[in-house]
Amino acid sequence: MNRTQNNLTQWSTWSLRALFLIVGLAIAAGCAGQPFSSSRTIFEAGLNTVRVEQDPDSTSNAHPATLTAAEVGTLLRGVRASERRNLVHRLLFGQADQTRAFRKDEIAVLALPLSTALSLAEPTERVYFNLSHATDQGDQETTTGWISIQGPMLHLIISAVHARHSPGPDISKYDRQLPNIPEASALYDVTFEPEEFLAKASSRARFWAPDQREELQIRYQEALAALTVQPGPERDGKTPPSQP
Repeated sequence: MNRTQNNLTQWSTWSLRALFLIVGLAIAAGCAGQPFSSSRTIFEAGLNTVRVEQDPDSTSNAHPATLTAAEVGTLLRGVRASERRNLVHRLLFGQADQTRAFRKDEIAVLALPLSTALSLAEPTERVYFNLSHATDQGDQETTTGWISIQGPMLHLIISAVHARHSPGPDISKYDRQLPNIPEASALYDVTFEPEEFLAKASSRARFWAPDQREELQIRYQEALAALTVQPGPERDGKTPPSQP
């Protein structure tokens, strides 16, 4: 009887060990099958950020890429944004005015970090940027997007252009209020000037969420050869420190 109980106990112990081993191997295999997602911050000042991250859409980016800060600034100066108007709105008010998607001070912030990020990115990565600052009216204004190089094309994806929303609530106050939900910005269009260097412009938007993404494919080498490249922030020889 005791021998039978011992056999049962040993069998149960080995069964549990085998079960734990199988579960452990399954978890390890699942983790190994998932791609490791990492990002590297290149520049961060307040809410302004530039970082290198995995590109979910491509594994053949021409990275690392060599673009000086002056060249990056020249390309950003050519990006234009305008309010998207329907047919009735255009008939009543005409076409919306185009404005710079990146102002002079914003280019001064972005040009050098983007140049550095592109020189450090790998073929499976892209560069993310976020610009955010407070306006005179107390709102927060944000411009966000991604940039990558694929062959002769510079891919620029913009998910927000000078989008304004209220700042978050002050939770230190006793009078607690519901969080301020960012207002959905009006739909917009983006393009590149001169348009002869714009190979393709595409738009993606979700009906169930305010997630607009405008993508430009720019023949950047031809554009830089034709445009006057103005001196950029790199002239002082300083580069932003790379953070792990």
